Amino acid sequence: MARRTPLPPPPPPAELRSWPDRETLLADRARAMAELTKRQLGRRRLTFFLLFLVLAHLGWGLVGGALIGIFDDELSDPLTMISVTVMAALGTAVLIPTVWGVAHGLRSDVLCRERLAQWAGLDRDAARDRAVREPWLGILWAVLSFALCAFGLWVSFAVPNMVVGPTRGGYGTVAYFMGAALVLWVHGLIGLTKAYAHYRLAVRLGGLGVSGK
Repeated sequence: MARRTPLPPPPPPAELRSWPDRETLLADRARAMAELTKRQLGRRRLTFFLLFLVLAHLGWGLVGGALIGIFDDELSDPLTMISVTVMAALGTAVLIPTVWGVAHGLRSDVLCRERLAQWAGLDRDAARDRAVREPWLGILWAVLSFALCAFGLWVSFAVPNMVVGPTRGGYGTVAYFMGAALVLWVHGLIGLTKAYAHYRLAVRLGGLGVSGK
């Protein structure tokens, strides 16, 4: 499998810059900023964001099923105990690489934001920056992420009250739904952070000054 194209590098230090003219600098700046924006908010990044959300819920669903079996059901026979152990092991096997993937994405996002700020601080170019300032990317991430947070809030408060009771469920069920709500919250906050960072960049490029900080 081909390796993914590396991120655009940061602009060279002032003493090493060798652009022949301002137009060449602006062209390189525009290409780097467009690629960095796509890496943060583009369709590929959104696909991976949703994929990790599904995998996290799949892994936690298996672990949560094991918790329900341990705390809410009677493990009265060896076959049930084996099934619970297998579910927990499979869920953990899914969760570990998923958590690693989310953490890797967060590191990549931080690096992209730093490099975007560095490239934006080189100069101003209203015409080329228009593509980076397009609001629909940030709006899409903001709406989706807000929905995840709102649904997670509902799950964490409403669902346990509906499913937990003397004849319905117990501690394992509560743990499962609280974990599912946490997955929604974490992904929602990640997305909201990305949307807010894009909004800040769009405002800075739109006329309130550009800073490399």
